[in-house]
Amino acid sequence: MLWADKDGKTIEKTLLTNDLLYISAQSWNKPIWTTPVTSLSILFGKQQIGMSLLHWDGTQFIPHGQVNKPRRGPRVGTFIIQALTELNWQNQPLEQNQTAYFLIQSLLSNTLDLLNVEIETSSKTTSLFEAIRQYIDTHFRENITRDFLANMFYISPNYLSHLFQREGKIGLNEYLNHIRLEYAKSLLKDYDLNVKEVALASGFKDSNYFCRVFRNKTERSPTEYRRQYHSKLLRK
Repeated sequence: MLWADKDGKTIEKTLLTNDLLYISAQSWNKPIWTTPVTSLSILFGKQQIGMSLLHWDGTQFIPHGQVNKPRRGPRVGTFIIQALTELNWQNQPLEQNQTAYFLIQSLLSNTLDLLNVEIETSSKTTSLFEAIRQYIDTHFRENITRDFLANMFYISPNYLSHLFQREGKIGLNEYLNHIRLEYAKSLLKDYDLNVKEVALASGFKDSNYFCRVFRNKTERSPTEYRRQYHSKLLRK
């Protein structure tokens, strides 16, 4: 697994069976699949918790299920996450940090409690849209397609497109490109990567397509955007 903390420090480590990786807010992670594996991801959003079970068979991703629950009631989970974030900077192995171990146990217990409580939501359609949007916000660097998302959430591709137009007032591809472009802008500002590296790191497989989309949205090329940003910093 490759991931970076909120300060941009990149870390790579091989995860074994039953290992758990905690990624704090404003960070990112990228799995490097080498052998068949099944992983459980839990995303703690502000409004809800999303859980997805994903299997990699060596050639393709196979989604096994997606569950989303509103985060309502006592803010127990929020306080636990805040405590974990404070400890995360130490980057200690779990066996050397008993406090982190017990906090993780408490967080998972709180998550299980939420899963066992039936809460009525105002709109199932809105909840589904928010769940898909949150998945994209977390996995936009990966090879996400309309068919893959539809399969992941057990809906048809056409309904997925309709859902984004109805709930988000935006097309699926347009939203995906928007998220990727915003991330690309941050890379252009903060890192000395060439355009192709920025494109790939942001989820664009084709750097030429990335440049066309970038110019269409900003009226500048990625290189011009970086140059103008650094020029403004120098003037300050």
